[in-house]
Amino acid sequence: MVRLGIASEPPYGFVNKEGEATGEAPAIAKYIFEKLGVPTTTAVPVEFSALIPGLKAQQFDTVAAGMYINPTRCEQVLFADPEYIMLDSFIVPKGNPKGIKSYEDIAKQNLKLSTGEAYAEIGYALGNGVKESNLLILPDQVAGVSAVGSGRVDAFAGTNITVTRAVEGSSKVEATEAFQPYVDGDPMYGAGGFAFGLSEKNLRDAFNKELLKLKKDDFAGLLKLVKPFGFTRDEMTDLTSKELCS
Repeated sequence: MVRLGIASEPPYGFVNKEGEATGEAPAIAKYIFEKLGVPTTTAVPVEFSALIPGLKAQQFDTVAAGMYINPTRCEQVLFADPEYIMLDSFIVPKGNPKGIKSYEDIAKQNLKLSTGEAYAEIGYALGNGVKESNLLILPDQVAGVSAVGSGRVDAFAGTNITVTRAVEGSSKVEATEAFQPYVDGDPMYGAGGFAFGLSEKNLRDAFNKELLKLKKDDFAGLLKLVKPFGFTRDEMTDLTSKELCS
């Protein structure tokens, strides 16, 4: 049995109403680990900020949460190649009255921004001049919908798919158009993948081998697994963890 660390964040990894682990990452994990001879997976839900500490403490065998791959995290864990690349969006009040389209807009207007615990968006915001005193860290995007809807903050930052799903059916908030974040003129790639312990190179490499097979024929196999969770060809990527870790 393989234990999957998830952060209860749709559409990456979460527990549905039936109490079952689902999402793009658990779907990929189930498929690949079956190919590797391990037919059973079980999910261990934790806060996003507890995923890497939990992996280090061997509470689970891999992080299956669509975690962004970046050099800081690469010092702590081994990443498989990313299974997706994502743009950002904001949750804003209906009609987007303050015209928020980028982190620069937040900074220039001295607005209050929220985002999730340990989200890469924290760095994007600070890197674009958003004051730390104007940044509110929340548990997840559901709390973000509430904070924006009540006027506690002006916006919530997250990945496009996460934000779009979070605002479905809301009469108070909406999602902005997806955009590419930049910091100091450099594009910030939101590419997510599975994380393994530093001693699990063989397992990571075996996982990568199967993931590469799913990416053949213009990502046909991978898209079959992740399309039910809102992913399209636009989110597919040939970037490698080596490139993202450097």
